[in-house]
Amino acid sequence: MLECISEHACFGGVQGFYRHDSAAIGLPMRFSVYQPPQAKHHPVPVLFYLAGLTCTEETFMIKAGAQRFAAQHGIMLVAPDTSPRNTGIAGATDSWDLGEGAGFYLDATQAPWNRHFNMDSYVTQELRRLILDAFPAHADSIGVCGHSMGGHGALVLALRNPDIYRSVSAFAPVAAPAQCPWGQKAFTHYLGSDQTSWQQYDATELMQTRTIPFPHGILIDQGLGDKFLQEQLLPNEFEAACAVAQQPLTLRRHAGYDHSYYFIATFIEDHLAFHQRILGA
Repeated sequence: MLECISEHACFGGVQGFYRHDSAAIGLPMRFSVYQPPQAKHHPVPVLFYLAGLTCTEETFMIKAGAQRFAAQHGIMLVAPDTSPRNTGIAGATDSWDLGEGAGFYLDATQAPWNRHFNMDSYVTQELRRLILDAFPAHADSIGVCGHSMGGHGALVLALRNPDIYRSVSAFAPVAAPAQCPWGQKAFTHYLGSDQTSWQQYDATELMQTRTIPFPHGILIDQGLGDKFLQEQLLPNEFEAACAVAQQPLTLRRHAGYDHSYYFIATFIEDHLAFHQRILGA
């Protein structure tokens, strides 16, 4: 059953926050939806936004300033929480980069995480179906975007499901997680020590096995003042993989910009316009 926590008029549309019992997660999950004014009259394209480490379903909707541009372009915005909550798993709240708030948008295979940490199935299947059933969303016009850990999620889920997502973009994504400390820590705990199992959730590895999966292109924005750029994000590796796969990629590097939502707010209009061109409205 879908529970409405709150709804707010916003740029002619409705910003809502919701909760439901998730079968994929086995616990209640929260998510947010912005319905643009056009959704009052007909189904609209949907952009799923995946937030980063420590974030929730509220972070993007509060900080990015995306609703103004979503209203202009007639795009619905959906932001899930970044992980299960109140899992009861030992150690799940001990680290900011593992466990609650750090689901990494994968389906865990290792105990005890596999009891609840099934964010891949939740986002791509359960939440998507819920949105299509409960909101005026266009089933054939779905895109995905994300930031940091969520940028990793956007790239990976899109590459794993090109039949679901027609467009994909990211802000400062963890682009080669198997090669960086954040990804190595998460993958070891969630997927185990066999690194061959990590490849299915590594965008750079996935791109090396694809050929032009998104012919309309992929958009990535990266701040050059980002303190995580050199050690954690590794966009150059993903860029090289796209070149081999002949995947059109626009990787924009911005001097002075960091990893924060000030960076995201600066360029979110470009991302909404990018998705609108591909998804239509």
